Amino acid sequence: MAAAGAHRPGPLKQQNKAHKGGKHSGPSRRRAGGRVPVKAQPRRRPRDLSRVDRRHQALQLRRQRKEAVLAEKRSLGSRDGPPHLVLLVPLHSRAAAHDALRSLQSQDAVVVGMDEGRAGGFALLCPRLKQRWRFVTAQAGDLHAVLDLAKVADSLLFILDPADGWDGAGEHCLSCLFAQGLPSYALAVPGGTDLPPKKRIDARKRLAKAIEKRFPEAKLFPLNTEQESSLLLRHLATQKQRHLAFRDRRAHLLAYAAEFVPSQESDLVGTLKVSGFVRGQTLDVNSLVHIVGHGDFQISQVDAPPDPLSLNPRVVKGQKRSQDMEVQDDSANGTDEMEEDVKVLMKADPNKQESLQSEVVPDPMEGEQTWPTEEELQEAEASLKANRRVVKVPKGTSKYQAAWIVDDGEEGSQEGDDDDDDEYDDIDDDMMEEAVSQEGESSAEEEEPAEEECETMTVSECLRDEQYDEKVEEDEQMLERYKQERMDEMFPDEVDTPRDVPARVRFQKYRGLKSFRTSPWDPKENLPRDYARIFQFQDFSRTRKHLFRQIEKEETEGALVGWYVTLHVCNVPVSVMESFKEGRPLVLFSLLPHEQKMSVLNFLVRRHPSNSEPVRAKEELIFHCGFRRFRASPLFSQHTSADKHKLERFLRPDAALVVTVYAPITFPPALVLLFKQRSNGMHDLIATGSLLSVDPDRIVIKRLVLSGHPFKIFTKMAVVRYMFFNREDVMWFKPVELRTKWGRRGHIKEPLGTHGHMKCHFNGQLKSQDTVLLNLYKRVFPKWTYDPHVPEPVPWVRSESALLVPEVEME
Repeated sequence: MAAAGAHRPGPLKQQNKAHKGGKHSGPSRRRAGGRVPVKAQPRRRPRDLSRVDRRHQALQLRRQRKEAVLAEKRSLGSRDGPPHLVLLVPLHSRAAAHDALRSLQSQDAVVVGMDEGRAGGFALLCPRLKQRWRFVTAQAGDLHAVLDLAKVADSLLFILDPADGWDGAGEHCLSCLFAQGLPSYALAVPGGTDLPPKKRIDARKRLAKAIEKRFPEAKLFPLNTEQESSLLLRHLATQKQRHLAFRDRRAHLLAYAAEFVPSQESDLVGTLKVSGFVRGQTLDVNSLVHIVGHGDFQISQVDAPPDPLSLNPRVVKGQKRSQDMEVQDDSANGTDEMEEDVKVLMKADPNKQESLQSEVVPDPMEGEQTWPTEEELQEAEASLKANRRVVKVPKGTSKYQAAWIVDDGEEGSQEGDDDDDDEYDDIDDDMMEEAVSQEGESSAEEEEPAEEECETMTVSECLRDEQYDEKVEEDEQMLERYKQERMDEMFPDEVDTPRDVPARVRFQKYRGLKSFRTSPWDPKENLPRDYARIFQFQDFSRTRKHLFRQIEKEETEGALVGWYVTLHVCNVPVSVMESFKEGRPLVLFSLLPHEQKMSVLNFLVRRHPSNSEPVRAKEELIFHCGFRRFRASPLFSQHTSADKHKLERFLRPDAALVVTVYAPITFPPALVLLFKQRSNGMHDLIATGSLLSVDPDRIVIKRLVLSGHPFKIFTKMAVVRYMFFNREDVMWFKPVELRTKWGRRGHIKEPLGTHGHMKCHFNGQLKSQDTVLLNLYKRVFPKWTYDPHVPEPVPWVRSESALLVPEVEME
């Protein structure tokens, strides 16, 4: 009876889901019932370590990093490493480097090669401290020499004036050094003992307050006594070294001595034997070397001469002076006498040696096609029939315009013109100049009599009128540039439609885009002939990571860091040796694979605050990119994340722009400085930045804007004039979309009459003061103006401005 009356579950009983036992549990684990064999247990991950193990692991990592820093400090300037290279940079006209050099010579140290008049400087050997230094100085006002030496120096020693700190030229030098990349540095203030004690304390406080912005956390070292000099040397030896990426991944060398052996064919080219200490990375004899300011070369042989700066504790005092005189004579002649015990370390292997080929030799027959067969013609006709469509088009529309409407106006025509693209760019710029000059003719005519009156009034008072009047032409050119830059800011990319040339002929290489952001543009379309000469990577970032990984992990055979070697550089012009004899530094950098080949480089730069003059696109500029120095005429474009980038006609002061040039491949990171040469030979710093990419497929689009004015307005319809001046141009540009400055969009309905008036339809009613615009686009490419030879700038002009006015315009 009890069993018969028991409750039975019905069809509506709640059914709960079974427990899955974890996200990663499979059917085999469920079948095992949670039992896992001992051999199948996974290893504990580092994140699963206990608290004590994590602390122990962090302690070991800290110890490793600390030992690596200490090992780097001990190797620099020691017996096994290269000498500690210190560059003295005087930042004021009254801050003489000679006094600083004399004060740094300690009594218990051996001074080798004392020569203050050239970049060789002198070496300081301290056997008691087991340290050796080499101090170098550049010629006064030589900007290139200072930048080249700063590329390889371990530390910079800035020499300040005790009263004013640095002047205008020193400020210019600091701006260039900070933009290039600053290694470890120290600040020294020699002199100041002739001031009264109270004034000396006030000057010291004023100087310490002035350097807070430029050198935060920096310490001033007085340089008057031997004890202060020893403290400065100890600070230089123990301070943390700041790394520059472009030199840490490449072997580099500062020439200690050099010898030129002319070839048998000509005395102008020969073998340059350069001796110095290897720094950075291991130097491979099969790799190429770049002599800064002179070009790329091959190495034929590497020798191992005796070290001239070896730490020898058994030096006799009587031999000290003779040793100094011998080294001084060798350095003065610029040669290194080869002794009998010179060992040949390695010779270049022709099968493994890098080639000097920098450009691709284009094949003129590569793009030719053979005559098509009958089968190919039949296939082409069939594909054309399959792609034909019937569409409604306005009356008078040609086949070409109908095809353009079908494609949403995204692709244009470039027919009947085989001229170079750069010529049309120059025509566009010339037309802009003519338009601006026509507006400024009246004002220029009014200014001439004013200048004549000014001259007649100041003839008797001024003694330099003739020299002053020579700058009138430069002032007029500068005024014209300011006008063009102002017009481009007020009316960006707007040009006047020519009256003597039909617009369809003048702008036949331009096309309309439905959307600048989303409309497609083939990066391989209509490339110039210069693109057949350059190299391109399939994946540049992947190649860069692979090379850097090889440098960090794999050990290359060659001269190790710290060795004193002699490099036999082949086919070097005699001008390299002449510049070394004149006192300029000779700096060599080994090149990574592919860095001698030409490609398209893109730099992300920002205009320097000290420069206010207009800089127009395609002007010749001087580039300091990493270890290279060259001249080129760049393009300026906007820095955006889109696949198309609009061309900028001027270097904008308020935004970062991308500079595009043809130049040898350089693997980033690499900082870049842009200089502009004046008519008097001085170089002005106009922009600073870094290397963005090596990408020939970056699309730079030049935009032209044709403007028209509404003549009659009927709600959403309007009659527009002054955009075109004949009926055929209106019909030609009919498929292109219109826009207005106040945000309306529309299109051309039909032409009215024969003088360029046209009826347009918009998505809203226009205002009488609105302007109708039509955008046209064309891809542009940089000019091949690469020149590795940069003229030497004239020395800086020292100004007496003090620290209170940091940004001084150089005149």
